[in-house]
Parts: sequence; structure tokens; C-alpha cells
Amino acid sequence: MKEYQKFLIILGLFLLFYLVPFDQSRVQTAVLEGLLMLQDYARLHVLFCLVPAFFIAGAIQNFIAREAVLKYFGPESNKALAYSVASVSGAILAVCSCTVLPMFMGIYYAGAGLGVATTFLYSGPAINILAIIMTGRVLGLKLGAARAIGAVIFSIIIGLLMALIFYRSEQKRAETFTQFSLEVPKTRRRLRQNVLYFAAMILFLVFANWGKPREPVGFFSAVYSVKWFLAGSFLLLTLLMVFFWFSGEERRAWIGSTWGFAKQILPLLLGGVFVAGFLLGRPGLNRGIIPDSIIASLVGGNSLLSNLFASVSGALMYFATLTEIPILQGLLGSGMGRGPALALLLSGPALSLPSMIVIIRTIGLKKGLTYILLVVALSATVGWIFGTLT
Repeated sequence: MKEYQKFLIILGLFLLFYLVPFDQSRVQTAVLEGLLMLQDYARLHVLFCLVPAFFIAGAIQNFIAREAVLKYFGPESNKALAYSVASVSGAILAVCSCTVLPMFMGIYYAGAGLGVATTFLYSGPAINILAIIMTGRVLGLKLGAARAIGAVIFSIIIGLLMALIFYRSEQKRAETFTQFSLEVPKTRRRLRQNVLYFAAMILFLVFANWGKPREPVGFFSAVYSVKWFLAGSFLLLTLLMVFFWFSGEERRAWIGSTWGFAKQILPLLLGGVFVAGFLLGRPGLNRGIIPDSIIASLVGGNSLLSNLFASVSGALMYFATLTEIPILQGLLGSGMGRGPALALLLSGPALSLPSMIVIIRTIGLKKGLTYILLVVALSATVGWIFGTLT
């Protein structure tokens, strides 16, 4: 860190503590909301969401050859195959906007093209089968269908636009990877063993974070009742494979990469979660520094402004998986338009203030802001069109 950056941090902290009126009750409530949101995040999302994602990202970096990533997901890959796989990944993973970040970083650092990587980044949290089904049942079939179709198409459009906008820089990046990429050392493991290893980690992540359905019967409810048995089985299987199939050097390299991702991401995420809680409060409570009455008054009707505000609000908030549905149910009951509701559904699960910070840190300010603006603008536009037609 350069000296002027250190100075700006010190100056910012000084001004914060000098100017903010901490003696006012609303500010005190907002600070408490930030801390409570941080506590909720630590209790509900770090151990079973982020930590497994860090290990998966570390495994991608160490045990998947860059040549394979470049072949199937790089700028010169088969576009139909690459974008198809990336766009439906969310249906399998069912993760939130923060949990997807380590895996996004893993495939991007391994050589995946920016377009495919950002398609995966959007689809991971946006295309969640259970969330889409619940949206249709709770908020209406039209809204559920619009969310499902919009999320899949969005992920591909955003990825293609990112690849087009930054075509030249991506070509240079691909040349660098091709020139300097190193082969992963050969091991005694076969391809099917590596597939089983990654599958076990991903399935642990999926079942450990399986949300509770609203209805007590059905497939999703049955899986929820045995989620910890399934998650524990896949965790045990992962540990056994690591012990018998991997050398000590490979295990140390895996742990080192996992710790590297954690050091990069966790401080930014935790700081972002606190700021999001301070500004907007915990989702559904709205006891942050920005009054909930202002938010409610700006998302009524179906104007472009109301859709844009809903899209921006959703992008700034942090939604854990499935929590956006009861929140929107309450907002719709308070007069929120259906167009702004869709706009929030398309931007909210895919973005959050904490994830924005990490995205910009990973791919740079220009690319990060472009991705964020594309998500917000497209969400607002589609929300406005949906509200007009319905």
C-alpha cells in the first residue's frame, strides 16, 4: 500500500469519528444494525457458505490445468458451450452473491474469459431453482417466470457485453496466459477421481446451504429434512479422497491457495456487510440510516425512476438465499409496483455492496463498474417493460 493511500485511510477515519453524530439515536440504531447484520452474516454464511467456497476456489487454482480452462472457457473457446455451462451453474450451486465470489476468482485467475466468468458470476446467485419456484408460488406465476427467463438471458447478455466491451484487453490477457501458463504437475489421480473430488465439495456446499421450503411436503422439504446427513456424507467423502488420493505437497498447496483467497475476500466482505447494514439495515427491517419510508415511496408505480431505484436498492442490499421473497412480499403489500419488484429480483440476489467491493478488487475498477452498471441498467429496463406489459 502506497503512502498516500495510508494517509487517505487515516484521514477518512479521522473525519468519520469527528463528524458523524454518534449521540443521535438514529445513528446509534444504524451502527447497531450494521453490527447485527455483520453478526448474522458471520453466523449464517461464513462457515458453511464462504469457507467451502474458498476451498473449491483453492482446488480450482491448484488442480485444474490452465490449458483446460483456456480451452473450454477462454476467449477462444466454443462460445455456445462455455456460456451455456456458465449460465446454468446457478441452478446447481444455489449460492448468494458473496459465496460465488471465491469460485468466480478461481476460474478467472485460472484463465477463463471475462465474458464467461461474469456470466458465471451473475448466474451463480441469480438462477436458484428453489428461489424461482418460491417466487412463483408466493409472488405470482408471472413474476416467477419473468425472474427465471430474465436471469438466464441476463447472465448470457451481460457476459457477452463484457467480452465485447473489453475485447482487446481480454485478448492480451489470453496471450499472457497462453505464454506463461504452467502445466499442473502430473499425479496418480485419474480424471474421474478429480471429478468426484470436485463434485463432493460442490454437493457439500449445496446441501449445507439448502434452504427451508415454505411447504412441509414435497421434494425440497424431504431434502431439507436430511440436509445435514447429506452434507456430512459428502464432507467425509471429500476428506477421505484428500487423504488417500493427494500427496502432502498437494494438500499444503491447496490449503495455501484457500488461505490466499480468504485473506483477499473476507476483510472486504465483512467491511461491506457492515456498511450495507448501516445504510439500509437488515433486509426486511430497514432500520439503517436511510429511512424505510423513503425507499417505500420511491418504488411505487412503474416509472423508469422507480424501476431504477429498485434496481439500485437491490444491488446495494445483501440478500441471503431466499430472503428476498418475503421482503418483496411485504413491499408489494405496501404498494410496490410489479415492475420494480422484478427489477429488484434481478439485481438484488446477484449483487450486494460487499460483493461489488470484491468484484472491483478482482477485475479492476473499470471492468467492475461496467459489470455493476450493466446489471443495474438491464434490471431496471426489464422491470419497466414487465410492469408496462402486466
